[in-house]
Amino acid sequence: MRVLSLNRARAQAVQIQGRSVLTAIGKRPVPERLAVGPLGLDGDEQADPSVHGGLSKAVYAYPAEHYPFWQTVRAQARVSLWDELLPHGLLGENLTLEGLLESQAWVGDVLRFPDCELAVSEPRFPCFKFNAAMGFRQATPLMQANGWCGFYLAVRVPGTLGAGDAFELRPGPREVSIPELFRARVAPSRR
Repeated sequence: MRVLSLNRARAQAVQIQGRSVLTAIGKRPVPERLAVGPLGLDGDEQADPSVHGGLSKAVYAYPAEHYPFWQTVRAQARVSLWDELLPHGLLGENLTLEGLLESQAWVGDVLRFPDCELAVSEPRFPCFKFNAAMGFRQATPLMQANGWCGFYLAVRVPGTLGAGDAFELRPGPREVSIPELFRARVAPSRR
């Protein structure tokens, strides 16, 4: 298991559905190591702290294994070419990971990196900004249907992170998995 890409962005105003919206979803890979503290990566911002960021959502991780799916559906939606590789960070993630899927992540699991530790805290729930970043309106429903949401991480031990860093997964209490928590929140109300 390793970090393929370390990504960050500053919040900026963009036009979505005819209105100006502040967002930092457009993360871009950075080649250097970055400090990671209680509120996330050095130089990274979250535009809406009511739903992103904070101590329990300091870093957002997304499995690289899902990128081929998103490349295909973007091509089908005619917002990119079939052979156009998606840049890491496009889904808004700080860490593009290899080797750890949502189905293998549980709240409280700890990712031990060479110089820091991050704890799995909760799934990411997509919004209209995700649709805009992906370029088509069905992106959020597709993420919800597949459960390919990635997960937020809280910083347990501050340090530094860099692309290429290997990590090990130290199991937590294993009481609630990321897919269970995600399904519980996105499931239609039955009342």
